[in-house]
Amino acid sequence: MIRLRVPGDKSVSQRALILAGLADGASRLDGVLAGADPRSTAAAVAALGASVPDLPADGSEIRIGGAGLRGWSSPGGPLDLGNSGTGARLLLGALAGCDLTAVVTGDASLRSRPMKRITDPLGVMGARFEYEASDGRLPVRVAGGALRAVDLDLPVASAQVKSALLLAGLTGGVPVQLTEPGVSRDHTERMFDALGARIIRHVRGEGVRVEMRDPPDRIPPLDLRVPGDPSSATFLLLAALLGLTDGVEITDVGLNPTRTGGFDLFDRMGARMSREVESEQGGEPIGTVRALPTDLRAIQVGASDVVRAIDELPAVAIAAVRAEGVTTIRGAEELRHKETDRISALVDNLRAVGVACEEHPDGLEVEGTDAPLSGVVDPRHDHRIAMVFGVLAADPRNEIRVTGRDCVEVSFPGFWATLAEVVS
Repeated sequence: MIRLRVPGDKSVSQRALILAGLADGASRLDGVLAGADPRSTAAAVAALGASVPDLPADGSEIRIGGAGLRGWSSPGGPLDLGNSGTGARLLLGALAGCDLTAVVTGDASLRSRPMKRITDPLGVMGARFEYEASDGRLPVRVAGGALRAVDLDLPVASAQVKSALLLAGLTGGVPVQLTEPGVSRDHTERMFDALGARIIRHVRGEGVRVEMRDPPDRIPPLDLRVPGDPSSATFLLLAALLGLTDGVEITDVGLNPTRTGGFDLFDRMGARMSREVESEQGGEPIGTVRALPTDLRAIQVGASDVVRAIDELPAVAIAAVRAEGVTTIRGAEELRHKETDRISALVDNLRAVGVACEEHPDGLEVEGTDAPLSGVVDPRHDHRIAMVFGVLAADPRNEIRVTGRDCVEVSFPGFWATLAEVVS
């Protein structure tokens, strides 16, 4: 069994960079992901007035000098978030409560992705946005300033919408209360709590009520080790489940229960997996995950599964290729609004290598097969599509070539070398 650690959690890294930039004093961060998305977020935070060093490739310790909750100032040019949807959406929230003007933009992929689901609820708080090219698409000009308290029922469970609203409440100094119809990632709430910005959570049926009743005037510096990214771990666990190695043990990985829905789906497929929480950092449980080769079985994935496993659904689809039976994934419309339309990308590429599958407006069906597969995969510049098909291509029975492989640098620098080490 091979033992390794995956790069730092992308979601935690980006939140830590933003909050460190808003803290009073010097924050110490260790294990920050040095991928393209966090680099874009770090550059934007620096342009707003925080002192942010280059992110080291090895995730070693950095110090960030925060400007304080009222210390950000108008940048000298547009804030280019590259391909980082998380960075752009969270920054729109943080900027909304700041006394400044800024333009947020990104690359062609990010400029094609919807932003009104963020700006509309922020607008209810009094935030002002002006789309400069296409309505609801970047670039958008933010005129931050005085905000008002809100109590909102969100139409969908979204960690990015929730986080943007909480960050706006933090920088604007106003209470935020919201209700989600389901459970979304809670990294922001955990980090706020660790910094003294108390968050109250109530379970309401299938949903969750989140309240920041008394936003603080300041937040202290962070002292945080970023856990390994469970989404990145998923690709290597998949390699083990498919029998491409005799087993994988991944240490220091984040085991936040709002992020382990993909692991739960693997469990339902009969995966020989285990996980163990061993410590906590910044409110995040951290531990070890192990996986062994498994004869997988097909499952039905529904809307209630999707929120906690949205980034892992491509890996579940690839696991379904070697599972017995037909796996169905439904209620996953959100996959169409990622770095690419992931439903279409999965279906087209699965068919291209010889897998029988069917596309639905909100998901797909995959028929398991033992047959050798061959063909060319176009990941459409999407890191997760490239990595899951990279795992399938690593099976010596298959003859699959993945084009545009460099897109994996967004979230997993060194992925191809790590995968080669695992399957060698």
